[in-house]
Amino acid sequence: MKESRDGIKSDRRAKNSSVSSLPLILDIDDFKGEFSFDALFGNLVNDLLPSFQEDETDSSEGHSNISGTDSLPNGHMRAPSDATRFAQGVSDPLFPEVDKILSLFKDSCKELVDLQTQIDGKLLNLKKDVSVQDSKHRKTLTELEKGVDGLFGSFARLDSRISSVGQTAAKIGDHLQSADAQRETASQSIELIKYLMEFNSSPGDLMELSPLFSDDSRVAEAAKIAQKLRAFAEEDIGRTVPSVMGNAAASRGLEVAVANLQEYCNELENRLLARFDAASQRRDLSTMAECAKILSQFNRGTSAMQHYVATRPMFIDVEVMNADTRLVLGDEGSQASPSNVSRGLSSLYKEITDTVRKEAATIMAVFPSPNEVMSILVQRVLEQRITALLDKLLVKPSLVNLPPMEEGGLLLYLRMLAVGYEKTQELAKDLRAVGCGDLDVEGLTESLFSAHKDGYPEHEQASLKQLYQAKMAELRAESQQTSESSGTIGRSKGAAVASSQQQISVTVVTEFVRWNEEAITRCTLFSSQPATLAANVKSVFTSLLGQVSKYITEGLERARDSLTEAASLRERFVLGTSMSRRVAAAAASAAEAAAAAGESSFRSFMVAVQRCGSSVAIVQQYFSNSISRLLLPVDGAHAASCEEMATAMSSAEGAAYKGLQQCIETVMAEVERLLSSEQKATDYRSPEDGFAPDHRPTNACTRVVAYLSRILESAFSALEGLNKQAFLTELGNRLHKGLLTHWQKFTFNPSGGLRLKRDITEYGEFVRSFNAPSVDEKFELLGIMANVFIVAPESLSTLFEGTPSIRKDAQRFIELRDDYKSAKLAARLSSLWASSG
Repeated sequence: MKESRDGIKSDRRAKNSSVSSLPLILDIDDFKGEFSFDALFGNLVNDLLPSFQEDETDSSEGHSNISGTDSLPNGHMRAPSDATRFAQGVSDPLFPEVDKILSLFKDSCKELVDLQTQIDGKLLNLKKDVSVQDSKHRKTLTELEKGVDGLFGSFARLDSRISSVGQTAAKIGDHLQSADAQRETASQSIELIKYLMEFNSSPGDLMELSPLFSDDSRVAEAAKIAQKLRAFAEEDIGRTVPSVMGNAAASRGLEVAVANLQEYCNELENRLLARFDAASQRRDLSTMAECAKILSQFNRGTSAMQHYVATRPMFIDVEVMNADTRLVLGDEGSQASPSNVSRGLSSLYKEITDTVRKEAATIMAVFPSPNEVMSILVQRVLEQRITALLDKLLVKPSLVNLPPMEEGGLLLYLRMLAVGYEKTQELAKDLRAVGCGDLDVEGLTESLFSAHKDGYPEHEQASLKQLYQAKMAELRAESQQTSESSGTIGRSKGAAVASSQQQISVTVVTEFVRWNEEAITRCTLFSSQPATLAANVKSVFTSLLGQVSKYITEGLERARDSLTEAASLRERFVLGTSMSRRVAAAAASAAEAAAAAGESSFRSFMVAVQRCGSSVAIVQQYFSNSISRLLLPVDGAHAASCEEMATAMSSAEGAAYKGLQQCIETVMAEVERLLSSEQKATDYRSPEDGFAPDHRPTNACTRVVAYLSRILESAFSALEGLNKQAFLTELGNRLHKGLLTHWQKFTFNPSGGLRLKRDITEYGEFVRSFNAPSVDEKFELLGIMANVFIVAPESLSTLFEGTPSIRKDAQRFIELRDDYKSAKLAARLSSLWASSG
């Protein structure tokens, strides 16, 4: 329809532009649905503007036309420019369809106004209809609300009546139920009174009782009634005790009934237990369960539960207990080891767990309260079977009389205790998993070891002390055996051998740490509270500090003894220097031996210091890795242990310091001996014979430097850090002082001064390896002072212009010039110092 209408519109526009003659251009349907103004406008003008539609399509091509002309859709040619169009005289209008479009727009506006008027009229009619319908709807809703309110009122009245009837019925039901309960109670009371009279006949007479109490098929009912009668009679006796004497006869009668009932209950309980035992031997679980249910009415079944547990084979069979001992401890008379005990306990505890698990299946099927039975069973296992085994396994030794090391010592007991405790704890967890009711199985397990845990830290300390003493005895025996096998090889050499035999061993210190680490592991096992663990760990670690401190201090003292012995050898050599030539030769030989002993003792002490440092490092590393974290839960424990460690090592530091001082004395004694024996007067005062001066260092210097290089190798490798720096600085200062003292014994000519300067250079290059700036500076100043032997007397004043601080030492050097007197240097120096002062 729309296409036909559009066609009519187009035809009408083509024939005439008059608005009155055109059909309707717009339709109300054009504005329904999804209205688009662009679409409406396009439908209006598309038929009138075909050329502009084609222009939009070809716009991209029109700009690239090479001929400079554009072809319009209506067949005309568009001029390339306005100038060309005016030149041709073309006067066509630019937009010929404008009149048609204006006419179309005017007609469309009129039609839109007409459509608006029509729509407004329709909307007014619809509003009137809606208003009428709304009034009707409101009236209907009002009527419905009134009807609903009335209906609710009717329901409320009905509900009230139903509630009232229900309450009445409930009251009637309660009365009926109460009456029935009273009737039932009265009936039972009559029945119980009748049975009570039977039990109240005469003391011990149970022959005249009703068949109920003798019929085995009605045992459960008889037990229930007997318990009720007994409770009633005991309650009545309790109420009538403070009453008047007139009730004495009644009280005595009930006492007879109570006595008879007690006797009957005991007899009935014994019969049921006998039946329970017989069923247990046949594995008749249904009969056992029936008996257990009836017996639960007697003291809540305690006698039945205890009787069942007590009759288990693992508690009454002696062979089972003996087998436990053999499995864990081995054959009688053999020495059990912790590893064998651990395997034996694992096997035994697994067997016990399996047995308890099997018993648990029976208990669950038989007893009405299986958890209580499991509690009794597990408690009996721990208190009887496990306790009996532990009593044989763990015999707590006395700290006064320790077991000998040949039998394992105190350490064997502690290892056995750790194995037993750990395995029993695992058993407790397994039994908890199987089931043990409300029993505190972990607490009960702890109580089994309470006697052994009392004073446990003291036993650990005593064990470590015993191990240390045994190790020291072993080392002394080995040293003595080695000394005896080596024979007598001379006093000095023997001292060196003895020193080497008793040298500090890092392996021994590592063994100390291993003992302590094992003890700490046991502390962790036995101490559940962090504070207790920290206290125990601290005491055990203190034992290690004492052991290491004593061991390395004694080792350093032994090394010092060899240094002292070497010093005594040197003193004997000094005393013998004024003897005859033959004695002097012997003294020289003794001096060589003393020097060899000193060098050997020096190396031994440096090895001891090095091993001492390694041992301390091992202890510090052990403390950092294993001990410190265990002390952190307690405030101040970590700091206190660090202070104890420093205090314990102070004795070793003192011995090391004294020994290093002795080492310096030993080195300097040998340096002085070499200088005395090798330095010749002609070294520094060679004859002026015209030969070229000797620029080599003197033989004494060469020997001293070679000796120092050789002996200090051990010091360079043994000492570290500040200890090394302090030792070498002190040695350098002593060497500087010793050389000054030595050179004061000689006089120097210029060529000797050059030789001295060469010696000083050699010494300076060697001490530069000390990395001690203060020592290097002193030897540099020595090189400067040596110039006083080389320069002419008149040039002496120029040597000290930049270094006035060495004038005093330089003056002593100047006095050693061979021309000191002849050149009258004393007066020259006096005037020089006076003018410069």
